[in-house]
Amino acid sequence: MPEIRLEHVTKRWGKFYAVDDLSMVIQDNAFVTLLGPSGCGKTTTLRMIAGLETPTSGRITIGDKVVFDSALGINIPASKRKVGFLFQNYALWPNMTVYDNIAFGLSNVKEPMPKVDFEAKNAARLAEILQKPDEVVKVLEECRDKNGKLDEKKAHLKLIDAFTISLFTAKKLFAYHVESGKDLSGEITALQAKAEGARKSAQAGGGELNENFELVKNGQVVTEVRKMTKEEIDLTVRRVSRIVKIGMFMDRYPAELSGGQQQRVAIARTLAPEPSVLFMDEPLSNLDAKLRLEMRYELQRLHLETGSTFVYVTHDQMEAMTLATQICLIDNGVLQQYDAPLTVYHQPSNLFVADFVGNPSINFVEASGEQQEDGSVALTLFRNRRARFRPARPLDLKSWFQARDREAQERAELRRKQAADKNYVEKGNKDEVFRYHIAKVVEEDDSLQEEPVLTNQDLVLGVRPEFLDIEDSGSLDGEIYGAMPTGMESTIKVRVDDFLLTGVVFGSTLFSLGAKVRLNISSDNIMLFDRQSGRCITQGSLEFLQV
Repeated sequence: MPEIRLEHVTKRWGKFYAVDDLSMVIQDNAFVTLLGPSGCGKTTTLRMIAGLETPTSGRITIGDKVVFDSALGINIPASKRKVGFLFQNYALWPNMTVYDNIAFGLSNVKEPMPKVDFEAKNAARLAEILQKPDEVVKVLEECRDKNGKLDEKKAHLKLIDAFTISLFTAKKLFAYHVESGKDLSGEITALQAKAEGARKSAQAGGGELNENFELVKNGQVVTEVRKMTKEEIDLTVRRVSRIVKIGMFMDRYPAELSGGQQQRVAIARTLAPEPSVLFMDEPLSNLDAKLRLEMRYELQRLHLETGSTFVYVTHDQMEAMTLATQICLIDNGVLQQYDAPLTVYHQPSNLFVADFVGNPSINFVEASGEQQEDGSVALTLFRNRRARFRPARPLDLKSWFQARDREAQERAELRRKQAADKNYVEKGNKDEVFRYHIAKVVEEDDSLQEEPVLTNQDLVLGVRPEFLDIEDSGSLDGEIYGAMPTGMESTIKVRVDDFLLTGVVFGSTLFSLGAKVRLNISSDNIMLFDRQSGRCITQGSLEFLQV
């Protein structure tokens, strides 16, 4: 499967930038989720890679083939990119059976394919199977009804799955009535002779038939532009139906299937042409919660079995965390972070990433402070409570702020140069620092408040709910403001001064509203953010000081 490379890809409509200067590499056999809020540009990104949307500028490469390049005028159509697309709406033909829905696209394929002697291939396969009569009889015995009569239709399906053959070959195999115990040595000899005759005929023509009965000349498989035969189509349909486990529904219509079964049919139809990359645009959003969870496991298994590269669009961060090998998090058309799921969770690049990933959401706590000589940061937070933040790695805050300001100047200079270009279009949907939410007992309307003047002393702490511990020896006093037990854990809201912290407590403990508790914030992964830029400075531990 190919690597996908996006280089400075931009898509805009007028002054609205749906995707803004996106560069990323999707590795071979990766499962990448494009994650972000509605309208952030993830579906547009997917459609541009697939060829369903034309970028304004940039370059897209799939494998060693450039499929789009604005500078060179290259734009290969979607039908030539060898990609599969699975939409939110399954779009199954209601008047076609499951089999016909999957086979429909295959019947229209016309491209260079190996020249195969199908009659000789089927003869050799039948001879091979008939030499193992006990295995055939064992399969057929499972197809008898309560009166002991063989169910022919069921036998065909069982033979297809047991020996990985087409329906046409299964019918021929059934017609030999192996279960009768008659001597089939003559039939086997005739089938072998037919296959051998085809091999000799190929040799007489200056070629040979390989193990798949493809014609080979001068060491190369001979190809011809043709459509797939009914045999090839049937083998493909049966193969993908086995992968998604819908072999028993081939004769049903979509209306006779559940939502999950329809989803499997749509996946099978997408897999049938053997696309090099499989794109999925929120394919599970129409399913109920339980079925969605089951289908996530199926997609994981499917990714492993097919070895394909999956690119998956979702706004559900739980889906992204559980399915992906890499998460590409986008906001306002701009790439925020592209990393492994646990890296995105534990080491977010900025306030937006920290807030978007995680359920329950992260706690943000505004603080002010300065770095001390020992490297720690002395903080004031909540209602004038004192604390000390100890970075997990050596940190020079002064140097970090200098680098931040230098990068800001470089970006401003780059924008000035871009603005001087007569073709430059200023971005209408401006990029802003993420406005995080501070949970308080009495929510204030901050929409009318003036923006504060921020200095390098203005910081934000990010505390994941699982870092909050209820302990008798805790250094903070709090009050239970809300509690939601779910069995193995409880999600709680704890009031500290006028602020609310969300915590996750494992176990079946019952919490009473209004109860006084002591708590600690215990972890080496407490995040320290720069309030001015929104960027994550570092991770570390937090210690509250007794006044």
